[in-house]
Amino acid sequence: MKFRTSTILIIIVGVVGLLLRLWQLGVVPPSPNWDEVALGYNAYSILHTGKDEYGTFLPAVLRSYDDYKPAVYAYFVIPSIVIFGLNTFAVRFPAVLFGTLAIIAVYFLVKELFGKEEVHICGKVIATESLALLSASLLAISPWHIQFSRIAFESGVGVAFNIFAVLFFLVGLRKPVFLLLSAFCFGIAPSVYQSDKVFTPLLFFITAFLYRKELFKVPKKFLISSVIIGFLVLFPAVLVQLTDAKALARAKGVSIFADQTTFLKESSARILDDRLRGDFVGIVFDNRRVAFAKAIISGYLSHFDLNWLFVTGDLVRHHAPNMGLLYLWEFPFLFVGIYTLLFVKCERKKKLIIFLWFLAAPIPASITSGVPHAVRTLNFLPTFQVFIALGLVSAFFALKKLFYLSYMKRLLIGCLVTVYGAFTFWNVVFYLNEYFVQQNSLSSVDWQYGYGQAIEKIKKIEGDYTKIVVSNQPPLDQSYMFFLFYLRYDPALYQKDNQSNISGGFRENHAFGKFIFRPIDWNTEQKDPSTLYVGRQDDFPDGVGLIEKIDYLNGDTAIELVEG
Repeated sequence: MKFRTSTILIIIVGVVGLLLRLWQLGVVPPSPNWDEVALGYNAYSILHTGKDEYGTFLPAVLRSYDDYKPAVYAYFVIPSIVIFGLNTFAVRFPAVLFGTLAIIAVYFLVKELFGKEEVHICGKVIATESLALLSASLLAISPWHIQFSRIAFESGVGVAFNIFAVLFFLVGLRKPVFLLLSAFCFGIAPSVYQSDKVFTPLLFFITAFLYRKELFKVPKKFLISSVIIGFLVLFPAVLVQLTDAKALARAKGVSIFADQTTFLKESSARILDDRLRGDFVGIVFDNRRVAFAKAIISGYLSHFDLNWLFVTGDLVRHHAPNMGLLYLWEFPFLFVGIYTLLFVKCERKKKLIIFLWFLAAPIPASITSGVPHAVRTLNFLPTFQVFIALGLVSAFFALKKLFYLSYMKRLLIGCLVTVYGAFTFWNVVFYLNEYFVQQNSLSSVDWQYGYGQAIEKIKKIEGDYTKIVVSNQPPLDQSYMFFLFYLRYDPALYQKDNQSNISGGFRENHAFGKFIFRPIDWNTEQKDPSTLYVGRQDDFPDGVGLIEKIDYLNGDTAIELVEG
């Protein structure tokens, strides 16, 4: 069987993307964070008992730390645990798998969007194949995409399903059976990550509206079947939202409306000041409804902050050290690509679906606090890569025209291209070094490093103690889950011991087996040699009963084991 060149190239792109996501997966980042161990242990619990840590049978939503995570990612972890065991690699592997599949899907999505043959750019003709390969390649090496397809963050899987959904929808207009797959993907995406509860319906309505004429030409049996499949897949998550008032606890907790007392207090103070000064314009704009609207608009626009995108990023766990979410070298090509798409010769709706996808991505995050936010807006991908690919192609054709100039001008242009090429190479290498080499030592604190090493030591000596007290104070938050995860504690036994627990993850006193999780106050502790304490350096007087000290990778103390 003969392979076309494009087939070989997309296989190479896929392999490169897979390797970048698999390399040192279990140790970079240096430790699973609390969400990763929660997803892993709950998957382990469902595998062995059919129930999550709270005894809920086949949950659609994980109560977890009372943040009520969508459970779909945990179900994807189950086969991984069966193959690899309960460990960091297994928990992160589904993100790698879906991240790699998303790269391949982008290749086919761009081909579907721009047609099978060619695209006219700058008066020249470019094969859609080339544009598709370039877009997929950019996603394969994207710092933003790599970040969230190497850790157990549900958002990366949600992005993949959204890409699959649109791809299968477009293919389904020609081959209606694929609409069934599209319906499945549109139905499951809102159950994968919180932001997709808003974004995926928007993406569906954008796609369906733009292609409504083609959609109505599809045989009704496929349309009806697709609606039924989509509804059945979506139903469990919808049922939970309607029947459990706590299911939206996380969404409410991060909403800008969560702390209305402070917000309204500030708004009232401003209005009172406006009235005293007779400022009628101020009275209007300081009204709480207008204030909320301004906060939402500000939150939305914050995601187009170039400094955030290209330089700083946001939380440490959301980007490589000293890097933004996109490469600096991509900066000019992003704007050239946006300009190019406006004027490229192709159907208007094909342009609109990309632009509307791009503009809809920040909407779920715009009503939340802590913006801009890289996880809640991961659905920006792959629009950035499509824009940048178009920008690169446009720049290439523009440079070809310039080579008809004089020798000196061509020499100057050649030098500038060489310098920019060197900068591009340096930027990529710099990112790989920051992510795979520097990250662990620079950000191990943020990745809650130390539990694995501490628990390995505890396993060897726990027989010497009748009670083990573990701090649950920052940065050792949710320490109980790390112990469940690393000890591979029997889920059936844990559920039996905690049948009466109703307080959820944020509990002051929690226990299983000989482990007790609570704050440690050394001055009031009853000192007993049969008790082992596991806590922060500040929890103990210097050197008192110290058995083992686990350091962060930057040399600072992470966890101390102290004998009572």
